Amino acid sequence: MAAGAYGGRGGADLHLHSDHSDGTEPPAMVMAAAHRHGLRTVALTDHDTTSGWTEAAEAASSLGMTLLPGMELSAKHEWRSIHVLGYLFDPDDEGLRALTDRIRSSRVTRARTMADRIGQDYDLEWDDIVAQTAVGATVGRPHIADALVEKGLVRDRGEAFAGILSPQSDYYVSLYAPDPVTAVAAIADAGGVPIIAHPAGRAGLLPDRLVERMLDAGLAGFELGHRENVEPALGTLRDLVRRRGLIATGSSDYHGLGKPNLPGENTTSPEMVARIIARATGSEPVYP
Repeated sequence: MAAGAYGGRGGADLHLHSDHSDGTEPPAMVMAAAHRHGLRTVALTDHDTTSGWTEAAEAASSLGMTLLPGMELSAKHEWRSIHVLGYLFDPDDEGLRALTDRIRSSRVTRARTMADRIGQDYDLEWDDIVAQTAVGATVGRPHIADALVEKGLVRDRGEAFAGILSPQSDYYVSLYAPDPVTAVAAIADAGGVPIIAHPAGRAGLLPDRLVERMLDAGLAGFELGHRENVEPALGTLRDLVRRRGLIATGSSDYHGLGKPNLPGENTTSPEMVARIIARATGSEPVYP
């Protein structure tokens, strides 16, 4: 996907991660990185948590940026992991909080189990993993990967995920995640705007019936601008977005040093940002 394909001048990056999930930088540093790359409207979308919102809001405001508070909610359809970006929802909504609490609890249980399994064959302890996790963040596979790097057992996160932490590994433990219709409905019911993240990757398109069910549950659109999206699936989604009048976003999926993605490499147009804000009822953007 070409950089800035859905943005252009004045575009927004609505998919950024901090160390409150699997990014490598605190929220304030993420905002500073976005600002250095010329962005003035951004969203913090850590996995299954809103714990970085306050720090991100303060940093964004001080830099003259507008923040759309968000989250990337984990979901799963059969074998496939699906991520639902949610913007401007009510962070205190009981239904959504119950869902994210269950997911985060599963992440901790999963990480402990994987750590125990890995520790039987490698010099790795639970404290090594905790040491790689920011205060307030939920332990996950990226933190296990960082611990493996720190111990010299792998070169980088990529090697860890391709080997020891891969789903094909004997050390792997699956994560609880709701079905995507439930995830979309939870965000929508909390007054938020749900968008499917990187929906046209190498795994292919989601089944038509599932997409229709998600649209019925309140799905607002798709993240069409993302480096993982590929043709011809992307073209099919472009047509769907156009026919149904859906929201199309573009984002970097920035993770700091965790991925090569850079802020602003894909962006969302001001028109689409305005549609997200107009549709949301759960919370407000944070303006400078």
